[in-house]
Amino acid sequence: MAIHLAVAMRVIATGMTSVIRYVFTLTSTLITKRAACWSLLIMALTGLSASSFAVFAADIASSHFAANSNSNSNSGSSDAIKSDVSHIQAPISKTIVTTIQQTWQLNLLKEALRRSDSGYQVQQMSTQMNQKRKVEEALAGTVDVFWSMTSKELEETVLPVRIPLFKGLLGNRLLIIRKADETRFAKVKTMADFRQLKAGQNRYWPDATILEANGLPVVTSYQYTNLYPMLEGGRFDYLALGAQEIGEELASHPDPALKVDSHILLQYRSPAYFFVSPKRPELAVAILAGLESMVSDGSFDEMFNRELKIEQLYREAKFEQRVIIRLDTPDLSPLTPIERTELWLDLFSM
Repeated sequence: MAIHLAVAMRVIATGMTSVIRYVFTLTSTLITKRAACWSLLIMALTGLSASSFAVFAADIASSHFAANSNSNSNSGSSDAIKSDVSHIQAPISKTIVTTIQQTWQLNLLKEALRRSDSGYQVQQMSTQMNQKRKVEEALAGTVDVFWSMTSKELEETVLPVRIPLFKGLLGNRLLIIRKADETRFAKVKTMADFRQLKAGQNRYWPDATILEANGLPVVTSYQYTNLYPMLEGGRFDYLALGAQEIGEELASHPDPALKVDSHILLQYRSPAYFFVSPKRPELAVAILAGLESMVSDGSFDEMFNRELKIEQLYREAKFEQRVIIRLDTPDLSPLTPIERTELWLDLFSM
């Protein structure tokens, strides 16, 4: 009763009663991706927890189908409606399957789910998948959640939870180069200079499209691990990786001929989100609720700074001493929460 009263008061205040009732009904039936997207908005407007939202949505759905059952009692469709009601009331699986292996992203996911009071249990897949395969498995329902740098196409295909996991740090890129080219990179001052250098990228990553859209020459590979010998062999001049990951990535592909460049910061908006299977919209609601709770009480930043060692990264990367090459991200969704400054590091204001 308390849940329904709280929702009713907020609904009256926003003047969106019919819209919200419609969205709750859609969300409860789990029949469309659009319902999940709208439910994320309603969660933000009403301030409901994921569990409270689910209780109210289930109640609305039951009322909806009961009303339909009465109005269609002579139409011969009551059995189908009862079947739908049975489906709605079936317990939602609390086990979620993810491809996420990385410590920060996995710990963040688990904490967000714990905050939503949803009782989810995370099961990791050991199978290595490229980006294309992850999307296919999510659409099939084999994978419930994965993380990725975003793109407009990806956001239209699976369900994005639009809280940037790295606070924009993934879009602040340092370069792996050949040691022999260090002097060549040190001479770069402008975009025109930078365009004389050739990038290497994974074809499945949105970065390749961003670089190409900005008129930069790009050589791609469908296998990420192939990029390192290709760089050493002179197929291209640099490999751009997020500042928070580049040291570990180079260490995992040791090559005495390669190093991290100390001169250039390649910068573009490229938020990374959790992406959820369209078959699990209630999971997207739960993750968003948990992340918003962490952002509100400051625990997101505390955990982010601790686990990614941000202070140490700033000292070592010396961002303020670098030549900044800024790129546009033409494929960035207009729904990207750029105006929410609490979600981003201050590197974009340099």
